Amino acid sequence: MEEFDAETHPHRRLNPLTNEYVLVSPHRTKRPWLGQTEAPQILDLPQYDPACYLCPGNPRSGGQQNPVYEHTYTFVNDFSAVLPAPAPTSPAASHPLLTTRSVHGTCDVLIFHPRHDLTLARLVIPDIERVIEAWIRIYKQRGTQEGIKYVQIFENKGAIMGCSNPHPHGQVWSLSDVPTIAATEIASLRRYSLSDVTDSAAPKGPKGRPCLLCEYAHIEIAAPEAEARVVVKNDRWVAVVPWWATWPFEVLLLPYQRHVPSIADLTEDERVALAEILSKITIKYDNLFSCSFAYSMGIHQRPIPAPESDAADDEDEDNITHLHLHFYPPLLRSASVKKFLVGFELMAEAQRDLTPEQAARKLRACSEVHYLHSN
Repeated sequence: MEEFDAETHPHRRLNPLTNEYVLVSPHRTKRPWLGQTEAPQILDLPQYDPACYLCPGNPRSGGQQNPVYEHTYTFVNDFSAVLPAPAPTSPAASHPLLTTRSVHGTCDVLIFHPRHDLTLARLVIPDIERVIEAWIRIYKQRGTQEGIKYVQIFENKGAIMGCSNPHPHGQVWSLSDVPTIAATEIASLRRYSLSDVTDSAAPKGPKGRPCLLCEYAHIEIAAPEAEARVVVKNDRWVAVVPWWATWPFEVLLLPYQRHVPSIADLTEDERVALAEILSKITIKYDNLFSCSFAYSMGIHQRPIPAPESDAADDEDEDNITHLHLHFYPPLLRSASVKKFLVGFELMAEAQRDLTPEQAARKLRACSEVHYLHSN
């Protein structure tokens, strides 16, 4: 029988955060493409656009006026997906299959920089540090809001990821429930923390319990060169194309020197190191296909502890969460060909053609100097 080769033979890989499998089909990278192609991202944007509702001093779509801000700027979304408390009581279900659950919260917009034409990949490190400081400030602020249980920070970059405005910005949605994907990951982290798995080299979670993501980071760092999925690493953070990646050039970003529950727990050195590695990841993304690389990025972290929780409950339950950032970019073969999650992916399970190891090699090979600044 032929010896198994992960870069030739189809196989399935388990995502331990979601307990779902992804089908890897590396032999399909050779198939021709006659399907949809995407329009190129516009690169010659002005530094200021008088028609942009996020530029300094401009009126927003809801009628409010932006101040002439100089760094980051935050405001409550004029068209929020959730509304502040008090929320009306949910109606009683006429049948268990027809359940409604009331939800409340706040949706914030965080503008990264006053210049209309910049992205994270083109910001200097101090400006990325300001973005991180704003994330921390909003996480803490919304965490004190009555009834809020989770703060979801994310960025959609690029029109093909649903971004309606190219001005560099992200969003923060604070909710009275822990959303489904975050709750699924937390349940997996909790199960792992109660397991008998031991790795003396990896940091531990609360009360010396194993942490799935602490141990995973150390596994990746120690992997042989031929199996390497590490894209970039500094003395605090490691970015990998995860073993279970669904998107072609997906990246998981983790602090690996210690167990960190949330961005609010980062030290100053960890914040600076995060800014540096965010710059490197996003520059490599842009350099891969010489374009403004589209992605959705999200931060998963500790839920907001309930006010009535005592310290022991917080330690046992909430602190099992290990801070991490997901990057989900859709581009597959070029700046104009993306991965479509349809058909088998919608009806059966996620599938990818490029192996995570191949994707990591391509990203590692990209320069850390932005292609627009290389001359």
